[in-house]
Amino acid sequence: MAYIFLDESGDLGFDFTKKKTSKYFVIVFLFVHNKGPIEKIIKKVFRSFSTKEIKRRPRVLHCYKETPKTRHKVLNRLNEHNVSVLSVTLNKKKVYARLHDEKHVLYNYVTNILLDRIFSKKLIPLDQPVHLIASKRETNRFLNDNFRSYLERQVSSNFKLKLSVEIKTPHEEKCLQVVDFVCWSLFRKKEHEDESYYNL
Repeated sequence: MAYIFLDESGDLGFDFTKKKTSKYFVIVFLFVHNKGPIEKIIKKVFRSFSTKEIKRRPRVLHCYKETPKTRHKVLNRLNEHNVSVLSVTLNKKKVYARLHDEKHVLYNYVTNILLDRIFSKKLIPLDQPVHLIASKRETNRFLNDNFRSYLERQVSSNFKLKLSVEIKTPHEEKCLQVVDFVCWSLFRKKEHEDESYYNL
């Protein structure tokens, strides 16, 4: 089975007068055939922490909260594995005004662009089941169901393939913690012109 792990960095706010509003929004797909070794990256990093360091974390690593040492550790360990990464960066100032208040529509659309590239360019084997696990970003169940059904429908209609989509928290799925580090690094490069983590 092929696995796709999805995470995003930045925000979908469009009030650029606010300091916390990002200029860019990044979505990343991480592809693996065997998720076991990727899950072990997080387990090994936690084993390297002192008891005091573990207490500060609820068993979840969030890249933006971590030290440079931990960021390097996760990214360097990931480099040891055979994974593929595909991303799309949205320049929010170029987004049509009508979509500013339709954030879930915009998110679904951008995610589908990535899926279309994957399947049309055959970046993953198409002769086996594909399972996409997205990091939970909406507490609204309707929006989660809409996202799931939209992607499954698009892939089935355009490529005659079966895609199963799950939405989980990083606590439930350790691989989402790893893709968070990749996504943050790409966002950091674009938003802050800092390539130090991207180049790892």
